[in-house]
Amino acid sequence: MAEARIIDGKQFALGLRARVAKKVWSLKRDFGVTPGLAVVLVGEDPASQVYVRSKGKATQEAGMASFDHRLPAEATEQQLLELIERLNADPAVNGILVQLPLPKHIDTARALAAIDPAKDVDGFHVVNAGKLAAGIPGATIPCTPLGCLMLVRDVMGRNLRGRRALVIGRSNIVGKPMAQLLLQADCTVTIAHSRTVDIAEECRRADILVAAVGRPELVRGDWIKPGAVVIDVGMNRVSTAEPGKTRLVGDVAFEEAMQVASAVTPVPGGVGPMTIACLMLNTLASACRAAGAPVPAEAAP
Repeated sequence: MAEARIIDGKQFALGLRARVAKKVWSLKRDFGVTPGLAVVLVGEDPASQVYVRSKGKATQEAGMASFDHRLPAEATEQQLLELIERLNADPAVNGILVQLPLPKHIDTARALAAIDPAKDVDGFHVVNAGKLAAGIPGATIPCTPLGCLMLVRDVMGRNLRGRRALVIGRSNIVGKPMAQLLLQADCTVTIAHSRTVDIAEECRRADILVAAVGRPELVRGDWIKPGAVVIDVGMNRVSTAEPGKTRLVGDVAFEEAMQVASAVTPVPGGVGPMTIACLMLNTLASACRAAGAPVPAEAAP
């Protein structure tokens, strides 16, 4: 069997961001609306600061307004809730993103629930989660699962009817919404997790395998069905033979998977770039709904 195709998420994301930028320009021209994304960072977490900078840069490159709000690590939960309330009321803000993780003294669930569901571009609000689960139109889809589905369809085509799909991981951020999206695409979906008996055998049945569990190289090559499409959401930093050096690996043993699967996402360069691209798409979609403009079809798969 020939080596698998490497799914180039970076290139796909560049194309998606270009399409978003074009539609932002059209929204400005036809409706006089500039989409706005507000990102809220509490504290000085270095990784979060990097993510916030990259989101701000992507927002500006798409022609949107970027609003950056910083609160000190010792800010109270009430201060954060008051900021979210102000952003909810601001017509220039179409999307609100509270960067996670939050400091331990702040209730993450309460903070996310305070965001207006119409401005919840992460898709984490219980209203959007409920709409997705119930198949109600207008839900904002969490960015990473939405990007994963796009990559699957880029390889397999839009019609996924009857395909067997396995999602490893049951988080509210990736696992559960990913399973819902695949169900809506008429796949036969199984969710595996830490309590699953014989997870390897579950993997071997899957035409589509999405790994989002946060365990380095958990999925081995002999777990994968020949010809399956493998989407690796994992981002794990592991030590190398060189002292003090680390490298990023996914939840899938990449080189082994390449010998069995038909297509595999690399880490990095696979799912990661899609997350920010879909955040731009969701912000555009929110602005379109607010303006009464047509919502991009890609935001409602």
